Amino acid sequence: METAERTGREDGAGLLEAAIGYAFAALGAVTTEALGLPTPCRGWDLGMLLEHTGESVDALAEAAGTGTVRLVPGPAPSGGAGDRSAALVASLRLAAARLAGAWGAPGRPVSIGDRSLPAETVALTGAIEIAVHGWDIARATGRPRPLPPVLAARLLEAAPALVTGGTRAGLFAPPVPVPDTAGASDRLVAFLGRDPFG
Repeated sequence: METAERTGREDGAGLLEAAIGYAFAALGAVTTEALGLPTPCRGWDLGMLLEHTGESVDALAEAAGTGTVRLVPGPAPSGGAGDRSAALVASLRLAAARLAGAWGAPGRPVSIGDRSLPAETVALTGAIEIAVHGWDIARATGRPRPLPPVLAARLLEAAPALVTGGTRAGLFAPPVPVPDTAGASDRLVAFLGRDPFG
């Protein structure tokens, strides 16, 4: 997938595509043996993180296609223990294929439970979540890499309005202090409760 740097698109849909492209570049290092590895998400192993990320991508595809998001996720990928990593990665790639190009602008509002949110807000929120989980996957598999500068800077600009004191609980840990000299990628993941230097 193209990145925000290549497309020049910095709207929610363009940032979502860039976030998916960044996150999915980390999937090549996923193996069955790696699924039990810890991640920067406290209490989650890599397998749990991949399942959650797949659910998030599915929800975004559903929002783009129907204008609604179910509050109960669909069934988890099937497969025996020996091919669980392949099933999880294949499920993520399939969900991304459904999502690719589905977000237009302007989009219709998206219903989540009893709330209605602008499509741009949902796309930006999805971009933040998928980007940071891509960072988590890369760290968990031992191949850390920063977010691309333009993507990180744009998401960092949007994050304080979307991840607030009222919405952070249960989704992201408290912000982690970083030096003023830290780059946009480090500041974004720190704002979302990760220690970029740990």
